[in-house]
Amino acid sequence: MMVPAVLLMLGALTAMVTPRLLARADWPEREPVVALWVWQCVVAAVLLCFALSMVLSAAAAWQVVRGRLFASAPHGVVEAYALGAGGPWAAGTALLLAGGAVWSGAMLTREVLRARSRRRARRAELLERAPLLPGEEPGAQRLVLLEGQRPDAWWLPGAAPQLVVTTGALARLKGRQLDAVLAHEQGHAAARHDWLLHCSRALAGGFPQVPVFAAFEAEMHRLVELAADDVASRRFGRLTIALALVGLNEDRGVFGPCPAHEAHVPQRVRRLLSAAPRLPAGRRLRLTALATLVPAVPLMVAFMPGLRAL
Repeated sequence: MMVPAVLLMLGALTAMVTPRLLARADWPEREPVVALWVWQCVVAAVLLCFALSMVLSAAAAWQVVRGRLFASAPHGVVEAYALGAGGPWAAGTALLLAGGAVWSGAMLTREVLRARSRRRARRAELLERAPLLPGEEPGAQRLVLLEGQRPDAWWLPGAAPQLVVTTGALARLKGRQLDAVLAHEQGHAAARHDWLLHCSRALAGGFPQVPVFAAFEAEMHRLVELAADDVASRRFGRLTIALALVGLNEDRGVFGPCPAHEAHVPQRVRRLLSAAPRLPAGRRLRLTALATLVPAVPLMVAFMPGLRAL
């Protein structure tokens, strides 16, 4: 009955060590898309460790679960897992992990419902400030121009994503800067970054004491912006999107000595102006492949006794 315990330790070790390793790395800012994939694979590996440990612990605790799980397996495979030696802690472990799974689902459901509520409220506010003309249908316009002195532009996710731009942004942004801002927001919409933010926020809110989930949320908010900046910079240049970010945010106090909010904006501008080169294609491929293999580790741990018995 060692496999569930090994999976628990592997999941806990990954949850504690990985955020520190990634925090020390200097390449995520140069390759935010690769970093997003690495974080997703790491979190998937942690969740997979706990899920597999829950299933095997339940099989050790209850004969009915064991019978269903190993219904078509040879007798030697069942013996290889030594499920009968689970002891009294197997049922408690299974119930604890099952409770964590239910709690995770509840947190994700809550986050999705809250996001939908916020989206409906913003769409209602948008319709109030920019009423539909006769013959127009709600959500049919991909780009909405909103009257407002404050320069702003944002992406409103949903079944029909909309880009909203204020007249203040039209007056402030020059040349191709507006096109760069729209490309940035379109990058968010194309990559469905809203779902990454929902999942990271749900895990961090449900398990605030787990380091990997807290770091996952913080990094998702940062990396999705960097990835969208790169989408815009590849089409219109780094200087253009950097000047557009300054134009949109210079009146909000984010470039002062003590920015009260949106402190990430100056960092994004400095990153764009520094123009650090991308990683070589070979290293990007190796990082992507290595990250893809991370969730395979708990699968190997879980299936190794059975494969050896066969």
